[in-house]
Amino acid sequence: MRISKLLSCCLLLVMVTFGFLSCRKKDKVDTSPSMQLAFSTDTVFFDTVFPSLGSITKRLVVYNNNANKVSISSIRLAGGTASSYRLNVNGTPASDLSNVEIPGDDSIYIFVRVTIDPQNVSTPYIVSDLIEFMTNGNPQQVKLVSWGREAVFYHNESISGSITWDSLLAHVIYGSLRIDTNSTLTIMPGTKVYLHKDAYLAVSYQSSLKVQGTLEHPVRVQGDRMDPYYKDLPGQWGGIYLEKGSRDHDMNYAYIKNGIFGVAVDSLGRDGAPMLNMSNCIIQNMSSVGIYAYGSSINGVNCVIGDCGGNCLSVNYGGEYDFRYLTVGNYWFASVRHAASVYLNNYTYDTLTGNKIFSPLKKAWFTNAIIYGTNDDEIELDSAGGAMFNYQFDHALLKTKLKTNNPLKYINCLVNKDPKFVDAYKLNYQIDSISPAIKAAKDIGIPRDIRGNNRGQEPALGAYEYVKGK
Repeated sequence: MRISKLLSCCLLLVMVTFGFLSCRKKDKVDTSPSMQLAFSTDTVFFDTVFPSLGSITKRLVVYNNNANKVSISSIRLAGGTASSYRLNVNGTPASDLSNVEIPGDDSIYIFVRVTIDPQNVSTPYIVSDLIEFMTNGNPQQVKLVSWGREAVFYHNESISGSITWDSLLAHVIYGSLRIDTNSTLTIMPGTKVYLHKDAYLAVSYQSSLKVQGTLEHPVRVQGDRMDPYYKDLPGQWGGIYLEKGSRDHDMNYAYIKNGIFGVAVDSLGRDGAPMLNMSNCIIQNMSSVGIYAYGSSINGVNCVIGDCGGNCLSVNYGGEYDFRYLTVGNYWFASVRHAASVYLNNYTYDTLTGNKIFSPLKKAWFTNAIIYGTNDDEIELDSAGGAMFNYQFDHALLKTKLKTNNPLKYINCLVNKDPKFVDAYKLNYQIDSISPAIKAAKDIGIPRDIRGNNRGQEPALGAYEYVKGK
């Protein structure tokens, strides 16, 4: 009997001691700099277009999955009091809180409220902010994203069928938008397409992109920030991918600017038709490449590619290319640029062996073109192996150190003569009255330039005809 009572007392003592130690453990603050909070989501997303002045509240759960208590030294809105968002942390409204504790294996609720007037045209299409957490010197973030004003929004989605975008509302892409297999996206004149940071548009197998801008109403593709600071800031969004197996793409009067790259074109078209036909298009101010082509085929007329941190035109793994009345001007100054404005090659690398794989460059023709910029050499010809490497500059103004005495490759070319752009540093690649490009082209049956001006019988090189008084 006494032994039984003694055992009971010992067991009770052990249980009390264990419970006491457990409580002490949960009360101990974890000070490890590697300690991480966990969140119910990495993005609090408000996907409602507000019909009028509106406010919506959403919930974020912050978890402490550690056994010990944690003290969050700071929870704050990156936008501060100017933010469209408001926070309520466990019943305490604030935009900046300090020393918020979460017991071990426990959580807290943060309620996020946003207020937006969609009728205010100065409001961005996408209103974003961050909740910033600082714990033991370790920063973490949760994104806040809302639709700002009336538009058609696409959030990491695919669309299929025969789709038409008109100019009645802007089209805004957050994350990505994919044109699904066997589909066609037609973009009508005057349509504005905005992409959020790192967002991209991809066109899938057997699908087509048709951009039908006009001189009076071009289609504009750019980042979604409207502030003056972002007007000519490169790298604001990802790019346009015309993926392998997609086909019959047309772009007319497309103005594409301020991305990481403009258009990536992968593989040849079908039945001898070009993968991409471009006319009267402007691609400029890309932090990487203007047009990236991989074993593909492109026809271009009256196009301008300007100011890219890498190549303006990058041709890789051969293919077929025909550019007429092309203007390439590269006066990039946001960083050091080593790449030539125009790059041509006829190979790629096997990712397993590292060996070169060759593909013929059947043609890369540049007729009535201007290729100029701040580098000493704006053309790089990178041929390898026995694969075909067929290029030709016919009536062109070139900045290059290449030997241009081959009459089959360089026909009536002007070499290292300043084209006298009106204002290259303001992305104006029209030619001035003293440009050597005036009357230096040959008549190839394309009577009007990118602005609709008549070229006459003695046309100028490049996409812009010189017209006195204009």
